[in-house]
Amino acid sequence: MDISTLRSIVTVVSFITFVAIVAWAWSSRNAASFDEAAQLPFKQD
Repeated sequence: MDISTLRSIVTVVSFITFVAIVAWAWSSRNAASFDEAAQLPFKQD
């Protein structure tokens, strides 16, 4: 296996991981938990 092939594979895997994280973050089923987490700094006990 050539170093260029290995670099290409790592680049593709990194891009797929990035797209998966973006899709997870923008998923509508996570919106409620993200909204709740966003309000934690303002919460007063």
